[in-house]
Amino acid sequence: MPFRLIPDNTKLPFMKWAKIRTPVSLVLVALSFFLFFKVGVNEGIDFKGGTVIEIHSINQPVADLSAIRAKLGGLELGEVQIQNIGDPSNVLIRVAAQEGGEDAQQTAVTKIQAALGNTEYEFRRVEVVGPRVSGELAKTGLLAVLFTIGGIMLYIWFRFEWQFGVAAVATLLHDSILTIGFFSATQIDFDLSSIAAILTIVGYSLNDTVVIFDRIREILRRYKQMSVSDIIDLATNQTLARTIITSLTLLLALTALFLFGGPVIRSFTAAMIWGIIVATASSIFIGGPILIYFNIRPKAAATPESKLVQS
Repeated sequence: MPFRLIPDNTKLPFMKWAKIRTPVSLVLVALSFFLFFKVGVNEGIDFKGGTVIEIHSINQPVADLSAIRAKLGGLELGEVQIQNIGDPSNVLIRVAAQEGGEDAQQTAVTKIQAALGNTEYEFRRVEVVGPRVSGELAKTGLLAVLFTIGGIMLYIWFRFEWQFGVAAVATLLHDSILTIGFFSATQIDFDLSSIAAILTIVGYSLNDTVVIFDRIREILRRYKQMSVSDIIDLATNQTLARTIITSLTLLLALTALFLFGGPVIRSFTAAMIWGIIVATASSIFIGGPILIYFNIRPKAAATPESKLVQS
């Protein structure tokens, strides 16, 4: 007999559980807003400007981080973060934005190169992000998220009905807000890869939500006398195995990347792990109650083709 992680024909009362899950979500959303405005996110160099330098130890198999800190500590460059990246001989140096604009940033790079020298370390990568560029990156990143969510709402509205579009966008906003709250709570670097993580989470959440919505629409046309809450429960149970198995598969891959992928992608994978968990829960518990609020009925869920057939 084959092993099944999720048995067939489950009859779990998701909409009853939503009475508990929905207030919890509202509290988490409020907490995320509080953390964002009170604490804020730990903006990376992409958004606040600064310098990223990657070096490789030529003579030693393991770079001496304490020696590097000692050499750079006397340069008075402000906040300097030093960490291994991948191989123990590779080091990533992050230097905070310098007062004086891009010229001051270049001067800081020159000081670091002079302090470390070219005989002990090979400079593999130097990236300087000025305040002007970082401001443009922050603006375009925000616009990317907003345009994505707006486009998704239009697609769902066209594909289903406006009630489904509102429910889908509410779910996506819920997931995005909680992910930003996660960045505020953990204070891991918030940079362009974090924007990519949010957009990826939005896409994954949409995929899960559309699968459930499509099943809801099919059942609405088939069982016109069934209550909306029962229809949503039935649709969610029928897609539960697919939802859980897909999420677990992604979480296994992301956990491996988080543990062994190194510090460069750690913030991205951490946000993705959190986002997949949140998106899986919200696709089950958030979109459905919103449809109940709108009291969606079969005529609102029928496609033009089905309406012609019924007439």
